[in-house]
Amino acid sequence: MSTNVSTLQNLAIDMQKGVPMKPAAETSAKLVTTDLNFYYGKFKALHGISLSVPTGAVTALIGPSGCGKSTFLRTLNRMYETVPLTRAEGAILLDNEDLFAIELSALRRRVGMVFQRSNPFPKSIFDNVAYGLRVNGFANKATLQESVEQSLRRAALWDEVKDKLHESAYSLSGGQQQRLCIARALAVNPEALLLDEPCSALDPIATAKIEELILHLKRTCTIVIVTHNMQQAARVADYTGFFLLGKLIEFNATKIIFQTPAQKETEDYVTGRFG
Repeated sequence: MSTNVSTLQNLAIDMQKGVPMKPAAETSAKLVTTDLNFYYGKFKALHGISLSVPTGAVTALIGPSGCGKSTFLRTLNRMYETVPLTRAEGAILLDNEDLFAIELSALRRRVGMVFQRSNPFPKSIFDNVAYGLRVNGFANKATLQESVEQSLRRAALWDEVKDKLHESAYSLSGGQQQRLCIARALAVNPEALLLDEPCSALDPIATAKIEELILHLKRTCTIVIVTHNMQQAARVADYTGFFLLGKLIEFNATKIIFQTPAQKETEDYVTGRFG
């Protein structure tokens, strides 16, 4: 992994003490938020979130329902802009570039997202994966075929669907549909992939396949995953952030969060004393 673990651990300690964050270049971070606040109308959902998402790693966001972790995830590619009366304040950097200044379609190419429930389009398997490519101007048949195959392979789905690419995406199982949505997001080669509870509706076998896929994808793509499943976070994440009541309570290497957390609230949550 390219990220320096001790640097990020020191960063987490500084964040807890209120020390200003170091620049992204010093922490090998793909995404950095500084003093990020978020509002749904007058309701303040996020309170001063400062977090550095390491490049080439899996970062998990955990916490009880309604704590702000999914809201935070949606700020990282401005998905919230589809919701009326919402606004974000503070700074978000993508590779040291102001995320709010990036043209929206370009941002969505660079930072993809997969939602809690699989949402394939009412199209064929092939057309689902090719959708983003076509929207971005790719029309050459050979290029589309090559890219679709590559994306399905990256999503560990090719061998299961290669003989039925022109059948409806709805013919796939729930776990296959979720991997199809991941393939669709991967087709435009994003630098980061946001996963919002991607396994919540899946059985244990399908969940294991998604987790294996996440571990494989981090070699080429920075991953941020929201999960209620703490065992899942422990299995797949290199770093974990604990959210509570719209605040980031603690962020550190996953092993530290689960074994020797610095904050009592984190310890109470991961040991099941509240949740």
